[in-house]
Amino acid sequence: SGQSTFLVELSETAYILRNATARSLMILDEIGRGTSTFDGLSIAWAVVEDLCDKTRCGAKTLFATHYHELTALEGQLDGIKNYNIAVRKKGDDITFLRRIVRGGADDSYGIEVAKLSGIPDVIITRAKQVLHQLEKDGKASAPIIKQESVQMPLTLSDDGEQLLREIKNIDVNTLTPIECMTMLNDLCRKAKDV
Repeated sequence: SGQSTFLVELSETAYILRNATARSLMILDEIGRGTSTFDGLSIAWAVVEDLCDKTRCGAKTLFATHYHELTALEGQLDGIKNYNIAVRKKGDDITFLRRIVRGGADDSYGIEVAKLSGIPDVIITRAKQVLHQLEKDGKASAPIIKQESVQMPLTLSDDGEQLLREIKNIDVNTLTPIECMTMLNDLCRKAKDV
């Protein structure tokens, strides 16, 4: 419908917030994701504050988030209790224990979940490097590029020049469809050798 996931999710959240009553049970998952970290955190924070306003709604709410900063609201707003899923960590491996325990999570385990999902090891390794750099810098800015980008040569090899001349001399309007397919196949084979 031409709307971003972020807009759709916030529209759904707005509908829920406008229509909830004291008898509602709201389950909100990752409010504020899909935008910059600070924008998302700010939206989630304001939603939590609004949900805690007993004069406005007072609905029971489960609010799942990876914004660890929100766990500080437990001591500041009435009715908030932090829970997390228990995790056993052994080296770089984690096991979700499928048990809900009191308190905020000590980590988000995003990279570990990426590893469990089958993301290639080379990407996991690089993600850990980027995460370490971001944590060290204390800000969400672009990390240092891993390696020098490879510059494509500005000139073609002799074989490449020959192939380019062949392509320039083709008059596709004089070829049958079969001749075009044969010629294209031949050019593709030659291009692999360039």
